[in-house]
Amino acid sequence: MIKVVHTIKEVREQVKAWRTEGLSVGLVPTMGFLHEGHKSLIDSSVKDNDRTVVSVFVNPMQFGPSEDLANYPRDLDADAELCASAGADLIFNPEPEEMYADGFCSFVDMIGPTAELCGKSRPIHFRGVCTVVSKLFNIVQPDRAYFGQKDAQQLAVIKRMVTDLNIPVEIIGCPIIREADGLAKSSRNTYLNEEERKAALILSKTIFMGQELVKNGLTDAAELISRMKENIETEPLAKIDYVDVVNFDDVSRKDTIGDNTLVAMAVYVGKARLLDNFIIEKK
Repeated sequence: MIKVVHTIKEVREQVKAWRTEGLSVGLVPTMGFLHEGHKSLIDSSVKDNDRTVVSVFVNPMQFGPSEDLANYPRDLDADAELCASAGADLIFNPEPEEMYADGFCSFVDMIGPTAELCGKSRPIHFRGVCTVVSKLFNIVQPDRAYFGQKDAQQLAVIKRMVTDLNIPVEIIGCPIIREADGLAKSSRNTYLNEEERKAALILSKTIFMGQELVKNGLTDAAELISRMKENIETEPLAKIDYVDVVNFDDVSRKDTIGDNTLVAMAVYVGKARLLDNFIIEKK
């Protein structure tokens, strides 16, 4: 079974021992309740690095007061099994008190890339993300860290933070992993009942429709947004938070679809807030 540690001291001691052997280290930051999407990140890290650390920490700092912190799904035993099967070497599973000691008052924040998309409806979210990820980078000091494209804004924000703060970590973005029927894998999919699970397919169907429209030559962002919103609104159980078109590097609004464009959405189905997106890469 994979080794699980709960203190910063233990992680640092293990990483120091690996460094003494000249080994490279990858980090996969997660909030646990791992699925095939997380496994794809671990697989990439195992391929690229000699050792892989997976952090499992439901970060209270990135949840708003009315959000689902208490109910966020947790299953450390299942997480450990998945990590072991994927070839990871260590799980770091701290308590909130280990990460945020009494009197904690230092934060990593950002303007610009956090203003649009999820930043509008979750104004404190990215401060929590940047703070905890910067702490994990300081604790583990990995060579590379792995993040999923499903949380595309988070990926862009972490890349910007690492650049701005000169953190010596290579950020690797990994593709969205989907269920057989197209739904993007997410820990929050467990919130969906059977009817909602079927309704949630409107996200991936709309993403695939948007990709096809762009492939067929649509370049007007407003028209694409309108067409995608109309499609989502055909599903009565879906409530749109946003559908938007932004530059993938800095998450600024775009009027014209071209290289390096992120088309992203957040949609409520029942109590679950689900994300999906596609990216037009640089040529």
